[in-house]
Amino acid sequence: MIECVRVPEFVVVPAGAFRMGCETGLPDEQPVRHVTLASFLAGKYPVTNEQYDAFVRDAGLVESCFRSEPRFADPCQPAVGVSWHDATSYCAWLSRTTGLQVRLPAEAEREYAAAGGLTGDWPWPGPAHPAQREIDAMTAPHVARAACANGYGLFCMAENVHEWCSDWYAKDAYALEATGGPVSGTRKVARGGSWRHRDKTTRITARASLPPDFRYSDFGFRVYADLP
Repeated sequence: MIECVRVPEFVVVPAGAFRMGCETGLPDEQPVRHVTLASFLAGKYPVTNEQYDAFVRDAGLVESCFRSEPRFADPCQPAVGVSWHDATSYCAWLSRTTGLQVRLPAEAEREYAAAGGLTGDWPWPGPAHPAQREIDAMTAPHVARAACANGYGLFCMAENVHEWCSDWYAKDAYALEATGGPVSGTRKVARGGSWRHRDKTTRITARASLPPDFRYSDFGFRVYADLP
């Protein structure tokens, strides 16, 4: 088990180019496109209950209804029951606290970071990995474990909780790249598998979405920032 800390830790994700999407994936993962990204900071872990609780107390908010359930109550578990609006408010609060420009990731940043420098479907070499056995047995979010780290040193990028992205979701978003993608919508993108939907969304390129005001027990988030 990884030690829990009160302020999110960041990892430097190197600049690079990659093929975003999957030619053999679902229709909303196509067409594959080439994306080039500058280096950026990504949270080493999903934001935890302890980290999110500090924001809730400081802002005078009501804690998530899931926090009273024992299986969601560990301070070091990923915070869940967090809407997209809640997550962006946390980012603004953490920006004031740290001096960094903290934000949710662009969808392309999240896919690139999840790959950890690899080019396969998973953030580990080949289809099998010790983390996969943990995914298959999950009944709630788990505290980060060493087996879940990818090549960039980011944990739980393929499983645990769906993580909000900044982008609006559209099934044809990749085809709209020339116009910058959707500028509005009714659902926000989420990436990464969760303890409830591991089979459908564990692949690096898999896309999920949810209305930005919804709060689910398998939706959390991870903080990102531009390099200072």
